[in-house]
Amino acid sequence: MKYSNSKKLYESANKYTPGGVHTAMRDVNPRLVFLEAKNAYIYDADKNKYIDYQMAFGPTILGHNYNYVNERVIETINRTDLYGIGTTDLEIELSEKICKHIPSSEKVLFCNAGSEATYHSIRLARAITEKSKIIKFQGSYHGWHDYVAKNMQSSWEKIGEDDPGSAGMLKESVDNTLICQYNNLEDVKKTFQENYNEIAAIIVEPIAHSSGCIMPQSNFLEGLRQICTDNKSLLIFDEIVTGFRHDLGGYQKIANVIPDLTTIGKAMANGYPIAAIAGKEKYMNRFNTKPGGDVWFAGTFNGHAVGTAASIATIEVMEKEPVHEHIFDLGNRMRKGLEEIHNILGISSFVAGYGSIFSNYFMDFEPKSYSDLQYHNKDVYIKYREELLKKGIFKLPQNMVRDHICYSHTKKDIDRTLELTEYALKKVLTDN
Repeated sequence: MKYSNSKKLYESANKYTPGGVHTAMRDVNPRLVFLEAKNAYIYDADKNKYIDYQMAFGPTILGHNYNYVNERVIETINRTDLYGIGTTDLEIELSEKICKHIPSSEKVLFCNAGSEATYHSIRLARAITEKSKIIKFQGSYHGWHDYVAKNMQSSWEKIGEDDPGSAGMLKESVDNTLICQYNNLEDVKKTFQENYNEIAAIIVEPIAHSSGCIMPQSNFLEGLRQICTDNKSLLIFDEIVTGFRHDLGGYQKIANVIPDLTTIGKAMANGYPIAAIAGKEKYMNRFNTKPGGDVWFAGTFNGHAVGTAASIATIEVMEKEPVHEHIFDLGNRMRKGLEEIHNILGISSFVAGYGSIFSNYFMDFEPKSYSDLQYHNKDVYIKYREELLKKGIFKLPQNMVRDHICYSHTKKDIDRTLELTEYALKKVLTDN
């Protein structure tokens, strides 16, 4: 593929933006500039076409530029606007849908990004419990703020140590965030014992998608629920990735484990910006959006017409059409095909995934926690994805990232991807 136009435009971007990108995760080689997207495909400035499995880290569940969603957004912005006071019919309609579908949602509030939602959930938990510490799990990402930007994809020597993700973080925030190993209930119980009556909440991805796809083992989520109940702490499910993508009710509905608070985003609006915090009424009523509430909640663009209209339309498609059936079928087809290719080539691997998300680890056992991934062959993983990129298959060439299937993908797309995956892996093995 040729990248001359992307290269030229990227040089211009660097004149005005540090690094030429507006979020750190976009700093990836080759430096591509994208101009068009439709259905399951994206096109760069050199008119290279890619079958897209990055899907913007997961929001695009129906497909790029999905007509029904776009039409609703256009119709909406032609009739309404941002008011800065009161509420809108769209906010009311979307709130009702979310409370209908998500088991833990008795009340909901809208914001603009997943990081905002997790920030509000932790602040609320601290206000309710009057405790300061929280637990998150090694390898999980819950946003960019100081509360949780710690021990994400840490280097192996940093596991078990404090690993702040950024310069400039407050020591108090770092010290009040405790790190446990995913799928290890004994570690969680020990941490509660060592910090008796100090832990406000556990925040957890019900599936650890920040490291690809690490599934919760039997009784892990149920165990977290019981530990929080016993210690009068709150359980927060970060369903920014899993919510709507795995089920209209989120993974909590599948697991039948009900958290106290839930954060949602990404797939709820098929790529348009919106996020939310939802939870039990007695807790949500503490926000000062309700008279007498003492937990601050604000945002000029909260409940914006564009995001709410897109989210209503996206949920309507999932309510009326076999979205999850289709993407789950294609997910199974992809995972089965990857397993067959790895077996044919004699590659040690574990193909992970759930529903429309898949990830292949180059190691000979199923990872149960982030620490297990030190046995995964990072070099093979990145190199084969770089080869796929050259052939028009867009899987982000970074280590341990998950891939996503959308409603617009077809069996033909999956089969073409598998064909090129076999080619890419053979090339990497030969070159090595």
